[in-house]
Amino acid sequence: MANFYLDNRDIRFHLQETAHPDMERVVRLVEGDFAEKDAYPHAPEDVQDALDNYTRVLEIVGGIAGDTAAPLARGVDREGAHFEQGEVHYSEGTKKSLHRLGQADLMGFTLPREYGGLNCPKTVYSLAIEIISRADGSLMNLFGLQEIADTIDRFGSEEQKQRYLPRFATGEATGAMALTEPDAGSDLQNIRLRSEQDEAGGWRLSGVKRFITNGCADIVLVLARSEPGLSGGRGLSLFIYQRDENMRIRRIEDKLGIHGSPTCEMQFNKAPAELLGRRKMGLVRYTLSLMNGARLAVAAQAVGIAEAAFREARSYAGYRRQFNSPIAEFPAVREMLSEMRINIEAARSLVVETSRIVDIQERLEKEMEKGSGDSKQIKEEVRRYSRYASFFTPAVKIFATEMANKVCYDALQVHGGPGYTRDFEVERLFRDVRITNIYEGTTQLQVVGAIGTLMTGGLSERLDEYEAAYDFSGVEPLFSRARELRRSLEQAVSSVREQNDAELQQYHAGRLLEMANDAVLAYLLCIDALSSETKLETARMFITMAGSRSTANLSFIRDTLDTVLHKRVPLEDG
Repeated sequence: MANFYLDNRDIRFHLQETAHPDMERVVRLVEGDFAEKDAYPHAPEDVQDALDNYTRVLEIVGGIAGDTAAPLARGVDREGAHFEQGEVHYSEGTKKSLHRLGQADLMGFTLPREYGGLNCPKTVYSLAIEIISRADGSLMNLFGLQEIADTIDRFGSEEQKQRYLPRFATGEATGAMALTEPDAGSDLQNIRLRSEQDEAGGWRLSGVKRFITNGCADIVLVLARSEPGLSGGRGLSLFIYQRDENMRIRRIEDKLGIHGSPTCEMQFNKAPAELLGRRKMGLVRYTLSLMNGARLAVAAQAVGIAEAAFREARSYAGYRRQFNSPIAEFPAVREMLSEMRINIEAARSLVVETSRIVDIQERLEKEMEKGSGDSKQIKEEVRRYSRYASFFTPAVKIFATEMANKVCYDALQVHGGPGYTRDFEVERLFRDVRITNIYEGTTQLQVVGAIGTLMTGGLSERLDEYEAAYDFSGVEPLFSRARELRRSLEQAVSSVREQNDAELQQYHAGRLLEMANDAVLAYLLCIDALSSETKLETARMFITMAGSRSTANLSFIRDTLDTVLHKRVPLEDG
């Protein structure tokens, strides 16, 4: 039987073989220097013991993905979630997969052990999300909503944690985040749904939310306007809503893909809710944290769907014969397959690196809140890792989701005409992947989110750390080419910055982010290559392709510093 962890050498490499210093730090922070080893039977005693635990967990995830979720995925897609008499019903295959995940105690992946969770770092959770997504991208949208429980764990009261988190950990409760509205998509500052206090001091929600993944969930985090006198984000708070008769689901969306995941429109009619954290912090603190976790999860989801599409294309190209040869032997097809594999591995490296950064940032924030250790040093580290996360989180969503869309496009192309029919899995993957560079903020919105940190030197600081932490002499002259990509990026950033023109900066932001991702991935793949001969070839191919892109982007930026070309193009006829 298939195990989607054991059959993926690259995922195992990132957990078992690479000697990344931040991974040991992640483990120590997550495990609190192994303070729980005597309190819980499965708590690890040291770093290696923890890594062995994570391996066993991912083997279980891989077994469920390969044996249960993947065989059911086609049926899930055909049946889909459906809406009957005001209630949402999962497909039979979705219910079976969720039941199996719950049986294996995998629904409290990152929650602390005291609430019944596995206490795994986000780095391991991201790999689990990829594995599940390879089996069924729509299942990930339910499995991956564990960020709801994480948010309650980070910002809720102890009483709220005790009441809600064990239910998430057992799989008894499902979660959702209700942010977007009919007239407020990514522009969350214009949220209109109201939360008003009744005579007893309780909160009541009134209004409409739309495009809510799993809006039929038992427990929903709702962003609402609690301060009618304050405009914009300052008037918003985040609330915990437990499903009752005061919320009506109007409908579910009829979508292109991820049919197993219901996308709901919700009508709140003075529905009772409770405040999470402090008033007026709903958007600026809690929702931004929630969204960053969701964006990282979508990046991992995209990698999983791309991995599935690549394997379908590789298999088909191996047995499909044309002109007396397997089409995999045709140079054009082999090039497509090679580029798929290289870019998937690059994206996986970036997902893992971003996850490590987020793990360290969040755990240091907890240390700072507890007031333990050298508070000044921890505060400085929190600031630094927060800057890294503000770049890497949108950057990884950009790269992984755009990459996955290209991989699925090319995988269907490898299949030719048959791939356009529903007889082949690649047709479903092609539809499922399309949402990844749209939801949780489109690629264009992610560019806006990342460009500020790039322009103010946040990425350069991280690249300096890589150069200080590793001896790259074993991968010269490859690393010298990676540094050349960095120099080209810095020249492009400097050229745009010198113009002091905000519109020009936004015009070139997408190109600058592509150059930035190419540079950071060149460094990460060189780091991977220090531990693996196979990774050396992957790094060489990626850096070669990135060099061409970087040269073209730098040239275009320099040639257009005095104009914003798109303004010259008429959009109207005549």
